[in-house]
Formats: sequence, structure tokens, C-alpha cells
Amino acid sequence: MEKRDFLRHAGALGALGLGGMAASAPALAATSAKAPQLLHITGAIGRSNRGAFDAGRDILFGKQKINFERALSLDFTALAKLPQQTIRPTLEYDSKVHSLQGPLLTDVLALAGVKADAALQVQMRAIDGYVVNSSLQQVKERKQIVALMMDGQAMSLGGLGPLWAVYDADRVPEFSSRPVNERFIFCPWGLYHINLLAQ
Repeated sequence: MEKRDFLRHAGALGALGLGGMAASAPALAATSAKAPQLLHITGAIGRSNRGAFDAGRDILFGKQKINFERALSLDFTALAKLPQQTIRPTLEYDSKVHSLQGPLLTDVLALAGVKADAALQVQMRAIDGYVVNSSLQQVKERKQIVALMMDGQAMSLGGLGPLWAVYDADRVPEFSSRPVNERFIFCPWGLYHINLLAQ
């Protein structure tokens, strides 16, 4: 994967909508209206906790021409309360094995009311506008996680974080035989938006 201009839009991150978690959804981990909402799930979702795109608040969405009627927005705590998985892939940036920890992406999508067997396209977008598309079935087969931690530390904005949709490429057959710099093409770091589309 080519190095991307990660900070190009990072200054707009603070303008993302900050909705509180709906109390009527018991499957959702509690979140605070005071905590930054790091991940926004839109499209074919069954559960939401915020309304439509707001041009005055959702500056980054506007710059990337994203519009939505409703969304599920999650903060770090909500993601950290899900069952955590640990993977240890060799990363392209230094060709070393690193420990990455976070919930399965399918578990994150379940918070939005998405069934694991749904026929959906999962469109993942990074802060800099990098977009990848996978089917929900591929996400499940790759055991893709939303990494929150790398080598025991939270990932920061300006690095690979704060969220990274990643799989253990060393152990996923479709990628393990490729050169390390070609293994993570479906792994956007700086993940902030997932849009779900019916296939």
C-alpha cells in the first residue's frame, strides 16, 4: 500500500458529529456525548444514535462528499468494551511483527444491527479519503478487526490510528504469499467511516 497523506484532512477530525449513544439499544456499549466519536457507520444499518449529515458540523464528511440520513457513531470506550482479538502480522512499514488488538469488524457492525450473514458491501474510508470495498463475507473470512492498540499502546492520530481496519495478513491465504507491501490493500488506517451497501 502506498504511503498516504494521512494528515491532509486530519485537522477536520474535530468537526465530526458527536452524538450520544442511544439508551434504547442494550447491545451498545455506553458512550459519552463528551467523548469524541471515532467511527461512524452509515447505509444499510438497523440501529443508529444520530441523525442526518449536518453541513455545519460534519465538515470532513462534506469535504469527501458523503451524505447520510442517519448513523451509528462510536467512541473508543464503546469499541474497547467489545470482545477484543489479538493478531500479530508482519507490517509493511518496518517488516516486523507487531501485536494489534481490537474487536472483530463483524462485532462492530453488529452494534449497528448488521447480521453476520447479510449480503452487504462494506465500504471503509480513512480520514485522508482512502476507500476500500469488501463484501461482508470477505470481512468475516479474513477475521478483520478494528485495531485500537498496537504493541500495547493506543494508536494515535498522525500514526496508524486511532482506528485501523486490519487483518492478520501472514495467516490469510489470499495475502500471505504476496510481498508484504501488497498484503494490506483492504486495510485502511485512520478509519473513521464505514458505509454499508446492499449487494
